[in-house]
Amino acid sequence: MVEFDVVDLPEADHVEEGETAPDFERPLVDTELWRNRTLADLTDDGPVLLVAHPMDGAFQSTYIWNEIRDRNWSDDVELIGIGISTPYEHKTLLEERGVDARLFTDPSAEVLDEYGIAQDLDGMAGVTDARPAVFLIDEDRTVQYAWVGDEHPSFPEYDEVEDALDRHVR
Repeated sequence: MVEFDVVDLPEADHVEEGETAPDFERPLVDTELWRNRTLADLTDDGPVLLVAHPMDGAFQSTYIWNEIRDRNWSDDVELIGIGISTPYEHKTLLEERGVDARLFTDPSAEVLDEYGIAQDLDGMAGVTDARPAVFLIDEDRTVQYAWVGDEHPSFPEYDEVEDALDRHVR
């Protein structure tokens, strides 16, 4: 069994329920290609579940996307991820995990910072990553549900996300 320390993270000043989710444009990756898209492009078609995850290959990302895949959330809502990894790494993550989602790539962490979920990696000068977070965003870009990790490692409250999907989407 792998052992690791659980570390409390500083309080995050993140986007909250009832607020308007900031719009942004970044490459959106699927298993075949990527192209620049905005969040507004996606919410125009219906609600979006935006899942921020640490860099691809990190054990947290593996567990988060495995759980989301197993819960079939993509059957109910447009499932979109965001992280700092490159389009090539995102494509590999989607293929290896078998996830029916698309992932925004944000290597500069500017979008993560705008959402209040960027965090500096301990011991890695100049490296910023995503704090795990989940935002359910409706057609008007109003955040209907927000969860942001407060320790490392942390994982979404999956049952709470499903309750939010039941209230706002299903």
